[in-house]
Amino acid sequence: MASQSDDLLPVPIEERTWTAFSYVTFMVLSRFSDSWMITSSMVLGMSWWQAWLAVWIGYGVMTPFVVLMGRPGAVFHVTFPVVNRASFGIFGSLWCVFNRATMACIWYGVQSSIGGSCVLVMLRAIWPSVNDIPNSMPLSSGTNTRDFVCFFIFWVISLPFIWPPVHKIRHFFTFKTIVTLIACPIFMIWCIVKAKGVGPIVKQPAIIHGSELAWAMINGASVCISNLITLTTNAPDFGSRAKTPSAPIVSQFWSIPFSYGLICLLGVIVSSSSQTIYGEAIWSPVDLLGKFLDDNPSPATRFGVWFIAFSFIIAQIGTNISANSVSAGCDLTALFPRFINIRRGGYISAIVGLVMCPWNLVSSSSRFTSYMSAYSVFLSAIAGVMATEYWFVRKGHYNVADLYVTSRGSWYWYNYGFNPRAYAAYVAGIAINIVGFVGDTGTPVPTAATRIFDLSFFTGFGTSSIVYYILSRMFPVLGAADVFEEIDVSGYEEKRMTSCDEDTNSKGDRTKKESFTV
Repeated sequence: MASQSDDLLPVPIEERTWTAFSYVTFMVLSRFSDSWMITSSMVLGMSWWQAWLAVWIGYGVMTPFVVLMGRPGAVFHVTFPVVNRASFGIFGSLWCVFNRATMACIWYGVQSSIGGSCVLVMLRAIWPSVNDIPNSMPLSSGTNTRDFVCFFIFWVISLPFIWPPVHKIRHFFTFKTIVTLIACPIFMIWCIVKAKGVGPIVKQPAIIHGSELAWAMINGASVCISNLITLTTNAPDFGSRAKTPSAPIVSQFWSIPFSYGLICLLGVIVSSSSQTIYGEAIWSPVDLLGKFLDDNPSPATRFGVWFIAFSFIIAQIGTNISANSVSAGCDLTALFPRFINIRRGGYISAIVGLVMCPWNLVSSSSRFTSYMSAYSVFLSAIAGVMATEYWFVRKGHYNVADLYVTSRGSWYWYNYGFNPRAYAAYVAGIAINIVGFVGDTGTPVPTAATRIFDLSFFTGFGTSSIVYYILSRMFPVLGAADVFEEIDVSGYEEKRMTSCDEDTNSKGDRTKKESFTV
């Protein structure tokens, strides 16, 4: 079985182009639609500032995990599927990779469906008659002609952005950041002016107190953590393109909590203003823009809606790239290295996102969001094993050459390519949350299980980490270290550079010989 391809090997030096600024623009508004509305359920019991504090806590606590998980990629320039081999084994990693690829394809479709609603608003601002397109699709389709056409338009315009290689797509994230950072404050100021104030939500007090308030804040922070878990596991995919190992560290430490906290604050203020304007709080920014177009809007209003909707489309494309298409491409490359590269994998995720009819999937179950959010249980167990393997078991020591060796004697061969320690820890990390996970789908469970599930990332991550560390001490792995040092013991990079130099010299010698012969 093939274990390597150009996209699985360490990223070449010339493609390590991501600077600290690149990671800032990558993270800013990377989960725009989710972050904007994330406080909507929190303010039902908390005051706005308590909900906002929960947001800061959630994203602030999660930020170090993003940096920790991305470190192997930034140092050794390998993507998630290869980093996962170090802990789960050459073949054992395939299960984790398959899981992540599947979810990335599903989420691509879901995020594209949200993008389609942005396209609808943008087109309505140009041609109001778009809203009256007659429906020719059957009821069983789960959608209508207007919405499907808008979804398909978004899907099509997203395709060119899958084409650029990862080391060049950073330019798009810069553009996305500039456009959205202009549009979002304009949207907020516009709503405040229309409402002649910030509205009642920012003035209403908390109606819960004591332990109930504490657990509500913990649950709110956990929602933020779940929102970021995908980008946490994706961290090596983009960290592998770092120009220097330090590039993702400081830049992400401040950009993640600041940008997510800012967008949540904008969401609170805009939604609070909407309650004054329309008599109800409208938490979806896209729905609110649509409301602006319902009352015979002026040309200036239509242009403003068009520009803001356009920025939301750009932000939504960025979300699909950062959280879905690149990760799916990396994973499918690892599953089928002979046939698929990152670009092809990205297009496969787009095709799956189309044919799965995401609008039908979302509308068919009121618990869909709970199912998808609770997937953090499985990802946290994987992340716990990977982090412990790198930071506490082998302590930064990598054998990069062995990451592609499928035979006995390799550091990552373990037992026929599977690491039983990792899988035991993985199961333990899931087991501690499984009862709470069932409760989150609507089945009554004990309160204690619910509380554990409210902390699902930490209980899953912590349990899998502890179990993996204990098992690795009881049954030491090949290459376990006593002192932390980030080093490739195989000297893969040096050997590759030497080989490139020899090839260059060999070509130069041949050229000289041919010139002499002539």
